Amino acid sequence: MSNVKWIKITTNMFEDEKIDFIESLPEADSILIIWIKLLTLAGKCNAGGFIFLTENIPYTEEMLTHKFRRPLNTVKFALRTLHELGMIELDDQSFIKISNWGKHQNIEGLEKIREQTRKRVAKYREKQNQLPSSNVTGNVTVTGGNATDKELELEEELEIDKDIYKDIIAYLNTKANKNFKHSSKATQRLINARLNEGFALDDFKKVIDTKVSSWEKNPNMNSYLRPQTLFGTKFEGYLNEGVKEKIQDENDYGW
Repeated sequence: MSNVKWIKITTNMFEDEKIDFIESLPEADSILIIWIKLLTLAGKCNAGGFIFLTENIPYTEEMLTHKFRRPLNTVKFALRTLHELGMIELDDQSFIKISNWGKHQNIEGLEKIREQTRKRVAKYREKQNQLPSSNVTGNVTVTGGNATDKELELEEELEIDKDIYKDIIAYLNTKANKNFKHSSKATQRLINARLNEGFALDDFKKVIDTKVSSWEKNPNMNSYLRPQTLFGTKFEGYLNEGVKEKIQDENDYGW
Protein backbone atom coordinates (compact mmCIF):
# COMPACT_ATOMS: atom_id res chain seq x y z
CA MET A 1 0.00 0.00 0.00
CA SER A 2 1.12 3.55 -0.67
CA ASN A 3 1.17 5.48 2.57
CA VAL A 4 -0.45 8.91 2.63
CA LYS A 5 1.98 11.41 4.15
CA TRP A 6 -0.73 13.82 5.26
CA ILE A 7 -4.31 13.91 6.43
CA LYS A 8 -6.77 16.74 6.06
CA ILE A 9 -8.01 18.56 9.18
CA THR A 10 -10.19 21.60 8.63
CA THR A 11 -9.77 24.80 10.62
CA ASN A 12 -13.38 24.61 11.82
CA MET A 13 -12.92 21.10 13.23
CA PHE A 14 -13.76 22.24 16.76
CA GLU A 15 -16.99 23.83 15.60
CA ASP A 16 -18.33 20.39 14.69
CA GLU A 17 -21.19 19.32 16.99
CA LYS A 18 -19.66 15.91 17.63
CA ILE A 19 -16.29 17.35 18.59
CA ASP A 20 -18.06 19.92 20.76
CA PHE A 21 -19.89 17.09 22.54
CA ILE A 22 -16.64 15.15 23.06
CA GLU A 23 -15.08 18.21 24.71
CA SER A 24 -17.81 18.07 27.35
CA LEU A 25 -16.90 14.49 28.34
CA PRO A 26 -14.43 13.23 30.93
CA GLU A 27 -10.98 12.65 29.40
CA ALA A 28 -12.00 14.75 26.41
CA ASP A 29 -8.37 15.54 25.57
CA SER A 30 -7.45 11.86 25.44
CA ILE A 31 -10.45 11.06 23.23
CA LEU A 32 -9.49 13.81 20.78
CA ILE A 33 -5.87 12.65 20.68
CA ILE A 34 -7.04 9.10 20.00
CA TRP A 35 -9.32 10.40 17.24
CA ILE A 36 -6.43 12.21 15.55
CA LYS A 37 -4.21 9.15 15.88
CA LEU A 38 -6.91 6.97 14.33
CA LEU A 39 -7.02 9.36 11.37
CA THR A 40 -3.25 9.14 10.92
CA LEU A 41 -3.38 5.34 11.10
CA ALA A 42 -6.08 5.31 8.42
CA GLY A 43 -3.82 7.46 6.26
CA LYS A 44 -0.91 5.08 6.72
CA CYS A 45 -3.05 2.06 5.85
CA ASN A 46 -4.51 3.90 2.81
CA ALA A 47 -7.34 1.38 2.52
CA GLY A 48 -10.43 3.53 2.18
CA GLY A 49 -10.51 4.49 5.86
CA PHE A 50 -9.85 1.02 7.33
CA ILE A 51 -7.32 0.67 10.14
CA PHE A 52 -5.39 -2.53 10.75
CA LEU A 53 -2.06 -3.98 11.82
CA THR A 54 -2.02 -6.12 8.67
CA GLU A 55 -4.71 -6.82 6.09
CA ASN A 56 -5.72 -9.92 8.08
CA ILE A 57 -5.13 -8.65 11.63
CA PRO A 58 -7.31 -5.87 13.10
CA TYR A 59 -6.10 -3.70 15.96
CA THR A 60 -7.42 -4.87 19.32
CA GLU A 61 -8.14 -2.50 22.18
CA GLU A 62 -5.03 -3.81 23.94
CA MET A 63 -2.87 -3.16 20.87
CA LEU A 64 -4.22 0.39 20.59
CA THR A 65 -3.55 0.93 24.29
CA HIS A 66 0.13 0.33 23.62
CA LYS A 67 0.16 2.33 20.38
CA PHE A 68 -1.70 5.33 21.82
CA ARG A 69 0.11 5.22 25.18
CA ARG A 70 -3.22 5.51 27.00
CA PRO A 71 -4.85 3.32 29.69
CA LEU A 72 -7.04 0.49 28.44
CA ASN A 73 -10.20 1.94 30.01
CA THR A 74 -9.53 5.27 28.29
CA VAL A 75 -9.08 3.59 24.90
CA LYS A 76 -12.27 1.55 25.38
CA PHE A 77 -14.23 4.66 26.38
CA ALA A 78 -12.85 6.63 23.42
CA LEU A 79 -13.66 3.89 20.88
CA ARG A 80 -17.14 3.42 22.31
CA THR A 81 -17.79 7.17 22.20
CA LEU A 82 -16.50 7.55 18.63
CA HIS A 83 -18.56 4.55 17.54
CA GLU A 84 -21.75 5.87 19.16
CA LEU A 85 -21.20 9.22 17.48
CA GLY A 86 -20.84 7.52 14.10
CA MET A 87 -17.25 8.67 13.67
CA ILE A 88 -15.89 5.13 13.39
CA GLU A 89 -17.41 1.80 12.30
CA LEU A 90 -16.61 -1.81 13.15
CA ASP A 91 -17.13 -4.57 10.61
CA ASP A 92 -17.99 -8.19 11.36
CA GLN A 93 -14.30 -9.00 11.92
CA SER A 94 -13.70 -6.06 14.30
CA PHE A 95 -11.78 -3.97 11.76
CA ILE A 96 -12.08 -0.25 12.52
CA LYS A 97 -13.07 2.09 9.70
CA ILE A 98 -13.23 5.87 9.74
CA SER A 99 -16.74 6.92 8.73
CA ASN A 100 -16.95 9.34 5.78
CA TRP A 101 -13.21 9.01 5.19
CA GLY A 102 -13.48 11.52 2.36
CA LYS A 103 -13.87 14.31 4.92
CA HIS A 104 -10.35 13.56 6.12
CA GLN A 105 -8.70 12.53 2.84
CA ASN A 106 -9.13 14.13 -0.55
CA ILE A 107 -9.91 12.10 -3.64
CA GLU A 108 -7.63 13.94 -6.05
CA GLY A 109 -4.58 13.73 -3.81
CA LEU A 110 -5.08 10.03 -3.18
CA GLU A 111 -5.72 9.33 -6.84
CA LYS A 112 -2.51 11.17 -7.64
CA ILE A 113 -0.63 8.80 -5.34
CA ARG A 114 -2.34 5.79 -6.88
CA GLU A 115 -1.56 6.95 -10.41
CA GLN A 116 2.09 7.44 -9.50
CA THR A 117 2.06 3.95 -8.00
CA ARG A 118 0.47 2.43 -11.12
CA LYS A 119 3.15 4.00 -13.31
CA ARG A 120 5.94 2.71 -11.07
CA VAL A 121 4.47 -0.80 -11.03
CA ALA A 122 3.97 -0.77 -14.81
CA LYS A 123 7.56 0.37 -15.34
CA TYR A 124 8.80 -2.28 -12.93
CA ARG A 125 6.85 -5.05 -14.68
CA GLU A 126 8.15 -3.95 -18.05
CA LYS A 127 11.72 -4.28 -16.78
CA GLN A 128 10.95 -7.62 -15.12
CA ASN A 129 9.48 -9.02 -18.34
CA GLN A 130 12.78 -8.28 -20.08
CA LEU A 131 14.82 -10.24 -17.54
CA PRO A 132 15.69 -13.96 -17.63
CA SER A 133 13.38 -16.09 -15.47
CA SER A 134 16.04 -16.47 -12.78
CA ASN A 135 16.01 -12.71 -12.20
CA VAL A 136 12.23 -12.19 -12.08
CA THR A 137 11.09 -11.33 -8.56
CA GLY A 138 7.73 -10.90 -6.93
CA ASN A 139 8.44 -7.78 -4.91
CA VAL A 140 8.23 -4.13 -5.77
CA THR A 141 8.52 -1.05 -3.60
CA VAL A 142 6.70 2.07 -4.67
CA THR A 143 6.05 5.34 -2.93
CA GLY A 144 3.56 8.11 -3.37
CA GLY A 145 4.02 11.83 -3.63
CA ASN A 146 2.77 14.84 -1.73
CA ALA A 147 -0.46 16.63 -2.61
CA THR A 148 -0.63 20.31 -3.52
CA ASP A 149 -2.51 22.92 -1.49
CA LYS A 150 -5.22 22.89 -4.15
CA GLU A 151 -5.66 19.14 -3.73
CA LEU A 152 -5.90 19.51 0.04
CA GLU A 153 -8.88 21.85 -0.37
CA LEU A 154 -11.07 19.21 -2.00
CA GLU A 155 -13.99 17.88 0.04
CA GLU A 156 -15.15 14.99 -2.17
CA GLU A 157 -15.29 11.54 -0.66
CA LEU A 158 -13.08 8.85 -2.15
CA GLU A 159 -15.18 6.45 -4.21
CA ILE A 160 -13.86 3.19 -5.62
CA ASP A 161 -15.84 1.77 -8.52
CA LYS A 162 -17.95 -0.80 -6.68
CA ASP A 163 -18.45 -2.78 -9.91
CA ILE A 164 -14.87 -3.99 -9.73
CA TYR A 165 -15.72 -6.05 -6.63
CA LYS A 166 -18.52 -7.75 -8.56
CA ASP A 167 -16.36 -8.32 -11.62
CA ILE A 168 -13.45 -9.84 -9.69
CA ILE A 169 -15.51 -12.12 -7.46
CA ALA A 170 -17.80 -13.19 -10.31
CA TYR A 171 -14.72 -14.16 -12.30
CA LEU A 172 -13.30 -16.12 -9.35
CA ASN A 173 -16.60 -17.89 -8.72
CA THR A 174 -16.92 -18.87 -12.38
CA LYS A 175 -13.34 -20.07 -12.81
CA ALA A 176 -13.02 -21.87 -9.45
CA ASN A 177 -16.63 -23.01 -9.06
CA LYS A 178 -17.00 -21.09 -5.81
CA ASN A 179 -19.71 -18.94 -4.28
CA PHE A 180 -17.97 -15.98 -2.63
CA LYS A 181 -19.84 -12.72 -2.06
CA HIS A 182 -18.46 -9.48 -3.46
CA SER A 183 -20.12 -7.57 -0.62
CA SER A 184 -17.80 -9.08 2.03
CA LYS A 185 -15.93 -6.24 3.75
CA ALA A 186 -12.89 -8.44 4.28
CA THR A 187 -12.76 -9.22 0.55
CA GLN A 188 -13.22 -5.56 -0.35
CA ARG A 189 -10.34 -4.60 1.96
CA LEU A 190 -8.02 -7.01 0.16
CA ILE A 191 -9.10 -5.78 -3.27
CA ASN A 192 -8.72 -2.15 -2.18
CA ALA A 193 -5.21 -2.83 -0.92
CA ARG A 194 -4.15 -4.31 -4.25
CA LEU A 195 -5.83 -1.51 -6.21
CA ASN A 196 -3.96 1.00 -4.07
CA GLU A 197 -0.73 -0.68 -5.14
CA GLY A 198 -1.59 -0.03 -8.77
CA PHE A 199 -2.97 -3.38 -9.86
CA ALA A 200 -5.94 -3.54 -12.24
CA LEU A 201 -8.83 -5.88 -13.07
CA ASP A 202 -6.79 -7.83 -15.61
CA ASP A 203 -4.15 -8.52 -12.94
CA PHE A 204 -6.78 -10.08 -10.67
CA LYS A 205 -8.00 -12.24 -13.53
CA LYS A 206 -4.46 -13.40 -14.33
CA VAL A 207 -3.83 -14.37 -10.71
CA ILE A 208 -7.13 -16.27 -10.62
CA ASP A 209 -6.34 -18.07 -13.89
CA THR A 210 -2.83 -18.96 -12.71
CA LYS A 211 -3.84 -20.38 -9.34
CA VAL A 212 -6.98 -22.14 -10.60
CA SER A 213 -4.79 -23.90 -13.14
CA SER A 214 -2.36 -24.92 -10.38
CA TRP A 215 -4.72 -25.72 -7.51
CA GLU A 216 -8.15 -26.63 -8.89
CA LYS A 217 -7.53 -30.38 -9.20
CA ASN A 218 -5.41 -30.61 -6.06
CA PRO A 219 -7.72 -31.48 -3.12
CA ASN A 220 -5.18 -30.10 -0.65
CA MET A 221 -4.95 -26.73 -2.41
CA ASN A 222 -8.42 -26.21 -3.85
CA SER A 223 -9.67 -24.69 -0.59
CA TYR A 224 -7.07 -21.93 -0.99
CA LEU A 225 -8.84 -20.63 -4.09
CA ARG A 226 -10.33 -17.85 -1.99
CA PRO A 227 -9.94 -14.06 -1.80
CA GLN A 228 -7.99 -14.20 1.47
CA THR A 229 -5.24 -16.25 -0.18
CA LEU A 230 -5.32 -14.99 -3.76
CA PHE A 231 -5.59 -11.25 -3.07
CA GLY A 232 -3.30 -11.04 -0.03
CA THR A 233 0.32 -9.94 0.24
CA LYS A 234 1.53 -12.69 -2.15
CA PHE A 235 -0.62 -11.29 -4.97
CA GLU A 236 2.26 -9.95 -7.06
CA GLY A 237 4.19 -13.17 -6.61
CA TYR A 238 1.23 -15.11 -7.96
CA LEU A 239 0.95 -12.65 -10.83
CA ASN A 240 4.59 -13.19 -11.75
CA GLU A 241 4.23 -16.96 -11.65
CA GLY A 242 2.44 -16.76 -14.97
CA VAL A 243 5.26 -14.61 -16.36
CA LYS A 244 7.92 -17.05 -15.23
CA GLU A 245 6.02 -20.06 -16.54
CA LYS A 246 5.62 -18.38 -19.93
CA ILE A 247 9.35 -17.63 -20.09
CA GLN A 248 10.13 -21.22 -19.12
CA ASP A 249 7.81 -22.57 -21.80
CA GLU A 250 9.51 -20.44 -24.41
CA ASN A 251 12.92 -21.67 -23.28
CA ASP A 252 11.76 -25.31 -23.34
CA TYR A 253 10.45 -25.14 -26.88
CA GLY A 254 13.03 -22.76 -28.31
CA TRP A 255 10.52 -20.02 -29.19
